[in-house]
Amino acid sequence: MPQIYQEDIDPVRFYRNYYQTYVERDIRQLIHLRHAVAFEHFLKLLAGRIGQVVNVADISNALGMSDPTLTEWLSILEASFILFRLQPYFENFGKRITKKPKIFFTDPGLASYLLGITKPEEIAVGSFLGNLFENLVILEIMKTRLNLGQDPNLYFFRENYGIEKDLLLTGFQKIFPVEIKASRTFSPDFCMNLQKIQKLHENMGPGAVVYAGEQEMEFKKVKIVNFRNAGSLVEESFS
Repeated sequence: MPQIYQEDIDPVRFYRNYYQTYVERDIRQLIHLRHAVAFEHFLKLLAGRIGQVVNVADISNALGMSDPTLTEWLSILEASFILFRLQPYFENFGKRITKKPKIFFTDPGLASYLLGITKPEEIAVGSFLGNLFENLVILEIMKTRLNLGQDPNLYFFRENYGIEKDLLLTGFQKIFPVEIKASRTFSPDFCMNLQKIQKLHENMGPGAVVYAGEQEMEFKKVKIVNFRNAGSLVEESFS
């Protein structure tokens, strides 16, 4: 939301108005919403599950709503650009991997508002820092690809036996894995899963680590990038 910075608007007030307008006007035009309170609760529950594989059945039990209703609501949130689903990549990886999508918000500021975060310092001391940071980085890369006229072609990878990758950028017969860390300090341990996943697919590149630290470098062919420059990976990943 560039307007918040351009006009120095209070973000809490901005997102409160944005949210109320969305729920009270846009959603009611999309569907005949008889369960407005449950829908708002559903949206806030999803904000608490950023970057997770969402189990509709679990949320259904918590809200007392049917699975088909929540599945419809998810589709509406995606169609109205509140959420997007990051699909798992499982081509040629076998049957041992997760095949359900993760949920992310198209605006981390809105997600923060729904989580009750009102100040930047509250993110650092809360339990959602890693999730919101991951959401932000994935959006930057997605935005860069779209601005270049490319399809996003972004995925995640999770194997049932422990190997996981936050993000995969894919191109023609090429895969570029990305590890996302909210830490301000780089650790060689960040590259461990990158090294493991390279052995799973012949087209897997060395990849990158995106983190909150300022130092950028290359470590054993892995690019170490500050999150502000995450978009640069789009062109560098397949060069």
